Amino acid sequence: MLTLAQLRQQRRRRSPPSLKQQYQEFVMQRVEGFKNSMSREELLRLGDEAVSEMQATIEGQFTLTEVLMVDQVDRLIIKRLRLRSYARWREQYLTLRAAQREPMHWGVDPGSPVSRILPRLEPGDSALVFGTGAEPTTYLLAAHDVTVTFVAGNIGTVERVESRMASESLGSQFQAYVVQVGGDISSFVPPVQLVVVDASELTPLEPDARRAVIEQMQRFTEPGGVHAVLPTRGLAPHALRTLYAGWEEEAERPGGGKGRREGLLFSLPVGRNDTE
Repeated sequence: MLTLAQLRQQRRRRSPPSLKQQYQEFVMQRVEGFKNSMSREELLRLGDEAVSEMQATIEGQFTLTEVLMVDQVDRLIIKRLRLRSYARWREQYLTLRAAQREPMHWGVDPGSPVSRILPRLEPGDSALVFGTGAEPTTYLLAAHDVTVTFVAGNIGTVERVESRMASESLGSQFQAYVVQVGGDISSFVPPVQLVVVDASELTPLEPDARRAVIEQMQRFTEPGGVHAVLPTRGLAPHALRTLYAGWEEEAERPGGGKGRREGLLFSLPVGRNDTE
């Protein structure tokens, strides 16, 4: 993630994955999704079909191996799915991704803290998205080539997000987990540059429990990282600010969102320990 100074200087450090690479990821997602939808018996029959098609070709040339079998099965699935060629996929992908990178495409307010941070994101950045109300930002961040870990306490929400990420071709670098508010997430959340917090999830908690939830997410945040706290009527901004002592609150976008509750944006200064 870029700092504000780097953004002003346009000092980009990373490039997005090549379109060829993204096309291969698209194909493999569809192939794996097809395999997961098949029963064991159907997979075995498909394997037998792959062997039959390969025997005439490989006889006397090289040995049939498991790797060759898997490759042939994948080719059969690609043929059955009638997946788009690279040229057609590229044309449709560029149009779709341009739309997906607009906050309003997902119903995210252009004045929200997540929208304000988008220009600073780089491909390969990682984010933790916490809470059901933050669901739309999950798709928006993934469209900007951010690796997203989504955490919610409702299994229906998690399954819906997983399904939509796949259908929107956004799921190549995405994980989702069902964890109740206040549960331990240290076993699967990597260090992240961005945390998006649905503050409404914190409203029912006692102050000490609320602080414990935020402090856990702060421990995963790398120096220079940012927390985007989405607005809620349940907690006054001051109650949220007290949870970020030692962090720097970033001002609202100049001229934007006047008179509106747009949430809060906090950054962890470089060189500071997150628990200091």
